[in-house]
Amino acid sequence: MDSRKLALRCRELADDKKAENLVILDLRKLSTVADYFVIASGTSEPHLRAIVDEIEEKIRAEAGLRPRATDGTVKTNWVVLDYFDVVVHVMRPDVREFYDLEGLWNDAPRVRGRRTAAAPRKKVRPAAA
Repeated sequence: MDSRKLALRCRELADDKKAENLVILDLRKLSTVADYFVIASGTSEPHLRAIVDEIEEKIRAEAGLRPRATDGTVKTNWVVLDYFDVVVHVMRPDVREFYDLEGLWNDAPRVRGRRTAAAPRKKVRPAAA
């Protein structure tokens, strides 16, 4: 599985567990650290754990890949899964806002990918005035 497909699959798996504010940053022209960052937010420790477990289990089953390293814990509100060319960051919204990876890597283009038919996004209607 190439790094773009892996990043898209990680985002899809996080979305399956209702992760919020999913973003993929393309770092290929900016850094040798990784090709892509996948960034996702979870609302609680159990939610973070569910997202991380889903990604680890499905990527292992589907592609035979395990993270080279895992850093952080759900108790620290930020877990990093390092798949060499793809680094997945799963964090609570307040931690995400504080560390602002999207701002730090603001030159990185965001990767757009097609959403699966099984997981359409609901449109939010503005409240009536």
